[in-house]
Amino acid sequence: MEGRDANREEEHLEIQDHFRRNALIIISSMLRWWKDSGKGKLLVDEIIHSIFFLGKINTAPYTPERIIGNKEMLVKLREKFPRPFDYYLSHVPKRSPFSCVMDMMVLLKGQGNEDQIKQSLRDLINDKLSKKKNKRFLVSTTICVSQKSTENNSVRYYGVSMSAGPNPRRILVAAACCSAWDEYVSDAVMTYYPDTVRKQYFDGTIKLPKGVRCDAFDLSDLDDKDPCKLCRNLFSLQVRTQIEEGEISWPYGNCAEAESLSNLLKNEKEVKEKTQQKSYNSEDRQRAKDSVLDELKTLLSEVKFKWKANDFYNP
Repeated sequence: MEGRDANREEEHLEIQDHFRRNALIIISSMLRWWKDSGKGKLLVDEIIHSIFFLGKINTAPYTPERIIGNKEMLVKLREKFPRPFDYYLSHVPKRSPFSCVMDMMVLLKGQGNEDQIKQSLRDLINDKLSKKKNKRFLVSTTICVSQKSTENNSVRYYGVSMSAGPNPRRILVAAACCSAWDEYVSDAVMTYYPDTVRKQYFDGTIKLPKGVRCDAFDLSDLDDKDPCKLCRNLFSLQVRTQIEEGEISWPYGNCAEAESLSNLLKNEKEVKEKTQQKSYNSEDRQRAKDSVLDELKTLLSEVKFKWKANDFYNP
């Protein structure tokens, strides 16, 4: 019995160590892209904080020293980016780390070069990062691209799925709702989150105007992905093929569509004005937001993270 328990513990620690491996690869890649291009320093700052935070609350906690490993690199990193070291124990990130990787690729390739952006992210995942079952630490599985119209080659807005484990994922969804996403996307997600059933007192789900593009792709092979049941409930997205309903294993707001549509609605005033949203009063919206904030506080308390409400990290 003791031998089996020891083997399980060893296997658990081996699986958890893929967090450290992926974290170091992602940070090193971001540093290299920043140094080579001179672009994206704030994204590097943000991703370091996000990864350090997730290391802190990981099932097997990882300090910055354990993640980086190399003392010389750690000293240089602290010199260039002191704020993540100062705030990863007190401030919650507004989004998951892979969103910063995505933004870096958009910055380097240009928002119009969709195929290059998707291929670069795919190459990073397939060539370097541990992505096997139970080892997908910090790795997004889906990217979404939104446009106000495909007819005039309009600006593309990107988003990726939450790159974190089950409990951290719920934390990051709540944080994004309270601090990062466009209010229409937040309202839609808050309609269901933290539960998987619609609130009786609040409905902030939306319907996009005709002609808006919102397409998701699997980052492992770049195949098209139909919106899941959750995204159809939130944003009234339509499927292209007949799909089977599967068990919901992630929270509302986890999918790449949320971040992509948030970026679209933040930047395209005409699209937002034409987006249909269910009616509600301000008191009910505040009640819904309070429920999300309460869930965030509870989740952080469970992982022994001391947090002062609304302390979200700004790079």
